[in-house]
Formats: sequence, structure tokens, C-alpha cells
Amino acid sequence: MKKGLHPKDYRLVVFKDFSCDYTFLTRSTAKTSDTIVWRDGKEYPLVKLEISNMSHPFFTGKMKFVDTAGRIEKFQQKYAKFAKKQSDK
Repeated sequence: MKKGLHPKDYRLVVFKDFSCDYTFLTRSTAKTSDTIVWRDGKEYPLVKLEISNMSHPFFTGKMKFVDTAGRIEKFQQKYAKFAKKQSDK
């Protein structure tokens, strides 16, 4: 294995899935400016997630719809004019 390939600045970081309020503490090099107080009373850097293994349908076996960016509305607005032309014909 090559020397000096892996980063050396690992630290404890909290990852939080905001779709189901699941948090976990692990070591990471992820850069973030947010912080959170963990269960042990210490403050750790916080990485915000939209989806994790606790909310992903593949892992949960449930279809749970998460549309945080409004993608469906954008799609419907973008292609509404095409549907209107088709109905006029």
C-alpha cells in the first residue's frame, strides 16, 4: 500500500439524518462548521444528512417519500406546458 495516502486528521463527528432524527457518532475527516452536543455532554462537529440507512427504503423495507428539494414540483412545472400541448391536439 502507498505511504501517506490516507488522511491523518480523523476526529469524532456526529452524523444526523434529518428525515428520521437518527444520529450516530463515528470517526471522520468530513469538514463542517456546525456543531452539536452529544449524549455524553461533549460538543462535536455535525454533518447533516438527508438520507441514511435508517431512512432509505432499501434498508428499511418501507417506501418513505422524502422530497426535500421540491424536485417533483420542479418537474411538473417544467413539463406542464408539454402536457397542455398534448391535450390541445
